[in-house]
Amino acid sequence: MWSPLAHLNLIESALAKVTITLRATVVLVGGMAVVEPSPTVRKVFAPSVKTQMSCQISLNHEDFQLKTQPPHASHLDVPAKLKSVDELKTIVAEAKAKGKVVVFTNGCFDLLHRGHVHLLREAKALGDLLIVAINSDTSVRAIKGPARPILPETDRLELIGAIEMVDYVVLFEEPNPYNTITALRPKVLVKGGDWTAEEIIGADIVRGDGGEVVVLPYLKGFSTTEIIEKVRS
Repeated sequence: MWSPLAHLNLIESALAKVTITLRATVVLVGGMAVVEPSPTVRKVFAPSVKTQMSCQISLNHEDFQLKTQPPHASHLDVPAKLKSVDELKTIVAEAKAKGKVVVFTNGCFDLLHRGHVHLLREAKALGDLLIVAINSDTSVRAIKGPARPILPETDRLELIGAIEMVDYVVLFEEPNPYNTITALRPKVLVKGGDWTAEEIIGADIVRGDGGEVVVLPYLKGFSTTEIIEKVRS
């Protein structure tokens, strides 16, 4: 005679022995791996009755995505991004030998804001390796006056180096990065603002090598000067 309870027991017994292959995402959080089954699998194994089931799950490496989440941002190796011009010359030469596109941009980056992040993100999208040259404190004072910079060069180097799309940062002492560009010979030179390509420092070097000069417009409402003015008012 058919019995609902006996039928349920039979299903439980079968499920306890089943081996399934599923598509899942494995997320590494700290030292723990968490398997997140697909929506279909979650739906199948969400019985309407309260019961316990044990299943052996077989995972094929092609059937799941492996995603890592660093437990803390301090794992970013910022000091390793800080290079001298001589060190970068070697790095750039090796990158070019591998067919990689080296992108270069520069600025004071005083009081880091959203406009800076936008510029760096767009610059990185133009190539494989992004080098950011940063004006030293002496350089900033020479072009912006004795009241600047707000943040010292050590802070500005650290902040820009911590941004994920930036591969390397280098400090320069001159009012402009012409000597740095001449030494590194990037494939793409990027500058933010309303400059014309002819006005950009180093454009002659990059174009002479067959490279590209790109002007990226600033995000309206985002500038260090505007931030300072808001604070003062």
